[in-house]
Amino acid sequence: MQKSYIGLNSHFTYSKLFRFLISPILMMVFTSVYGVVDGFFISNFAGKTAFAAINVIMPVTMILGAFGFMIGTGGTAIVSKTLGEGDKERANNYFSFLVYATVVIGIIISVIAIIFLPKIATLLGIDEEMAPYAVIYGRIIIGFTPFFMLQNLFQSFFITAERPALGFKVTFISGCTNMILDALFVWVLRFGVTGAAVATGISQLVGSTIPLLYFVSKRNDSILRLGKGNFNFKVLLKTCTNGSSELVSNISGSIVSIVFNFQLLKLAGQNGVSAYGVMMYVNFIYVAIFIGYVIGTAPIIGYNYGAQNKGELQNIFKKSLLIMGSLGVIMTLLAFALSDPISKIFVGYDAELCEMTKNAFRIFCFSFLFAGFGIFGSSMFTALGNGAVSAIISFLRTLVFQISCVLILPEFFGVNGIWISMMIAEILSTVVTAIFVIAKRKKYGYF
Repeated sequence: MQKSYIGLNSHFTYSKLFRFLISPILMMVFTSVYGVVDGFFISNFAGKTAFAAINVIMPVTMILGAFGFMIGTGGTAIVSKTLGEGDKERANNYFSFLVYATVVIGIIISVIAIIFLPKIATLLGIDEEMAPYAVIYGRIIIGFTPFFMLQNLFQSFFITAERPALGFKVTFISGCTNMILDALFVWVLRFGVTGAAVATGISQLVGSTIPLLYFVSKRNDSILRLGKGNFNFKVLLKTCTNGSSELVSNISGSIVSIVFNFQLLKLAGQNGVSAYGVMMYVNFIYVAIFIGYVIGTAPIIGYNYGAQNKGELQNIFKKSLLIMGSLGVIMTLLAFALSDPISKIFVGYDAELCEMTKNAFRIFCFSFLFAGFGIFGSSMFTALGNGAVSAIISFLRTLVFQISCVLILPEFFGVNGIWISMMIAEILSTVVTAIFVIAKRKKYGYF
């Protein structure tokens, strides 16, 4: 039993790294997959108007939930560093305070968002036909925001607690709850968007309550325990600063999608938007692999930085660069090879659209070669407590470079410029990441 234990203070071989990280990677991939299932039930059993309405309002709910992810990623950097310094009591105090702070912030955000949601829907351009669906769905989902934020928070802290497998189990249970209730409420009982929203909310309740009970339980044998947490504004501010890149990524992602769709409607019409939608489904799953990896490595980096164990910090850094590069090559080759069958699965009913999607996919997939480096770089600086650099990398990668490329390149390459834009943006992001990594190497000692 003891031989199989892997802690933050372990020396990570490739084998140990794989065993420690497989759970957070599967956790993120599974989360992406059941999101696709959500859309399937609403589209097929609630109608296209309802489906369109929730897709427009969805970015708002995701941004709110991202505050929990921000506190989780930013907080794990502080807590894991404190553990590395050998102060377990203070680390648990910080952990407990951040959990309670997340609940309070979640309630405040929920109340404000529910009140102003109709105005937000109007600003998003939702028409009178879609508005009732968007508002009722949004208000129910937003009502569960404190639980959604806690679920995102605990996903990060399970890794710090050296219980990544338990994190995956909770995500699996939560996801299955969502899919089963979607089928029951939307397909069988025909509750429409209300049923879909309640199903999602209940799954978030499950995904936050199980970890909460675990961390206060006497059976909790991890290095983190939920207890008394003293109010500490400095820690909260540092946490939000550290994790700000996660919030920036979520907000930027929503804006980028709007710009992509605007350009595609102008250059390729509805078919272009549909082709982009197919690629985004695959992109969600691919990026989830990278995100799962960095969620898992962040506490290791933070712990060893706090412990001033530069040897292990360098070990993780070197292995991570090789893994990000290898994953990028494998994902690109796989996406290129599967471009035809994936296109047929999603849009095989329309030959012209299917051909456009396949060709677009074969260009777009080269972005995966470089995506992992920017994602890892941003996460690494968060784990090292440098939220400013992390936010700069994330902001440039997810907003500045992508939007600039998608606005400029079509002027020279037409619609193909849109498919190329993601690859160019990722290359630019990799260059910026490399510049920061080299500039900060002496301060942090990762090589």
